[in-house]
Amino acid sequence: MCRLFALTSAPQRTRATFWLLDAPDSLSDQSRRNPDGTGLGFFDAGGIAQVRKERIAAFEDRAFAEEARQVRSATFLAHIRYASTGGLDVRNTHPFAQDGRLFAHNGVVEGLDRLDAHLGPDRALAIGDTDSERLFALITREIRAHHGDVAAGIEHAVRWVAGHLPVYALNLVLTTPDELWALRYPDTHELYVLQRAAGGHHGTRHLDHSGSVGRLRVHSRELAEAPAVVIASERMDDHPDWRLLEPGELLRIGPGLRPDRRMVLPDPPAQRLHLADLRPEAAASQKPV
Repeated sequence: MCRLFALTSAPQRTRATFWLLDAPDSLSDQSRRNPDGTGLGFFDAGGIAQVRKERIAAFEDRAFAEEARQVRSATFLAHIRYASTGGLDVRNTHPFAQDGRLFAHNGVVEGLDRLDAHLGPDRALAIGDTDSERLFALITREIRAHHGDVAAGIEHAVRWVAGHLPVYALNLVLTTPDELWALRYPDTHELYVLQRAAGGHHGTRHLDHSGSVGRLRVHSRELAEAPAVVIASERMDDHPDWRLLEPGELLRIGPGLRPDRRMVLPDPPAQRLHLADLRPEAAASQKPV
């Protein structure tokens, strides 16, 4: 199953080190199915989106993901991909960039011919073949239609998808240089938020989060002295304040890290898919690894 991770310390820029795929330390780890791609998105000092990503087509290609990547930003977005739609190509690897924003998605949306027809010429915003990048193109179009209102753009886009397309899961994260949005929908997959005070639960510790499923690891000494908000597909440490987003909840974290929560999808998808309904490759991508 794809893994999502996002972090914001806005307005403060923070240095963090990412291992998108921790090196395996046992034969049992080595035997687990390889991810199909890893990616890291952040914003430079000028607010320009930067993306570092790579497909992982074989065990020998893991070096990119196992390498420590140290970057500075006020917002970060990382993704480990298990392919459901679209080939093993770097253009299909998350996160995606459009209009200066970054986006990653965990789930499956079908009926892509209908989505393409609905997008019309805006289909060109999506360079690759994934349902995720097409969804981002729809969000980008709706943000433009709502004069740059990101929350309204996300809400209108996902409501159209939930009402018109078969949906298995629609967990997503979108970031700008100083804002972060996250949506969990429906209750298929987990998506957690942690509002972390400076120093964490103990008040004196740097951030050191490790995922048990995706083997993503994030480290930041500077967050011993600065607060942050973390979004993740799983609880990544023993902090007691991890909160599971409600199904249909759109969360915004802006500068100052104050949360704004809205219930934008109170009802289940009109055409809800279950694991048995998915194509074999899509079903395999949604199972825990």
